[in-house]
Amino acid sequence: MPFRDAALGSSYAPGRVKRLGPSFTFQQQSNRHPGLDGARGLAVLAMVLGHTLDALLSPEARLNPWVQHYWSFRGITAPLFLLVSGWAVVAALGTKPNAARDSLGRRVRRSLLLLFLGYVLHWPGWPAVHDMGWSDAMLSRVFAFDALQCIGFALLVGSVLLALVPARGGRPLVLFTLAVAVPLASATMWRLGVGLPAPVQQFLGSGEGSRFPFFPWAGFFFAGAFAAYALHLLKPGWPQGLALLALGAGVLGLTQLTVADWGPASAWMVAYRVGQGLMVLGVVNLAPVRLSGLLAPLGRLSLWLYVLHLPVVYGWADIAGLASRVGPTLGIPAALGVGLGLLLVCAGVARLGRWLTDQARPWRSGSTTLKANLSSARMSPRG
Repeated sequence: MPFRDAALGSSYAPGRVKRLGPSFTFQQQSNRHPGLDGARGLAVLAMVLGHTLDALLSPEARLNPWVQHYWSFRGITAPLFLLVSGWAVVAALGTKPNAARDSLGRRVRRSLLLLFLGYVLHWPGWPAVHDMGWSDAMLSRVFAFDALQCIGFALLVGSVLLALVPARGGRPLVLFTLAVAVPLASATMWRLGVGLPAPVQQFLGSGEGSRFPFFPWAGFFFAGAFAAYALHLLKPGWPQGLALLALGAGVLGLTQLTVADWGPASAWMVAYRVGQGLMVLGVVNLAPVRLSGLLAPLGRLSLWLYVLHLPVVYGWADIAGLASRVGPTLGIPAALGVGLGLLLVCAGVARLGRWLTDQARPWRSGSTTLKANLSSARMSPRG
């Protein structure tokens, strides 16, 4: 008689193994949403190519109409990445009432890892720190606030709130409030941050060099988390995809009722990009699983692709990157070739690192070795 393995989330019967294919669902065995991984993979692809092209394209190549169109498309990359990160936090909880509390420790550790990696990537090197001395300029360089820091702090705040607030009614209300309040309060927080210590200014957005400050960029994270709660009752695939398209179009429609404002602390900008991001998620959700599956592996390696490619493109500490060694001198084909090659190399290194980690820590939930051993143990008769 078949029985259910609670550890693996799959059914077994004596003499056969039931294999489950990927599907767009919040309760799948690996807690992965193929559509989300596909969207994240698309964002990673655009990010690596965008950074490489920005660093290497010659001034003449930048005037190409296709490049100009691509620059306009790049504006959705970071918002989509943050939006999907917020959605994934809620999606991974599934329907278990205590999942937010049970996973709080793991999510806090994840947020601390993101913060650590984000600040390490901006380390200017000891010679630069020594030359600047203990000054606001040095603190601004060391504590420069970027995408990983924004996701890390948003994940920390979101995880704590999800663990404290009741699942029914309370969580969607809190996430919606944060999604709206963070962008609306951004201009005020920027003004209040003037004169505060440099690390605080970087967090709020008042300091120079803060590319993705918590205000307003965390609004994308909480908007994605709220959308996941709002739409999780819909069936994956077409129902959820069409709902995302409708919701995204509605948000874009609301932005047309006011004057466009592309300022760095603009709530209008956040709403506009959220609308675009939701529509991208809708399109990916409607796409066949095989198509999103082509990008999903990049999405699952998104953190390490981000961490690996940035030092190569822009350098780290006093080690020069492609931007300094090659500079803006290449044509479109050559720059694209470098970008794609860098993406493949970083993906290979990331996959190798993940495999080595799985071998060193087979008890991890994602370890193929552990799953195989558990499967064998469950299927073998007891003596």
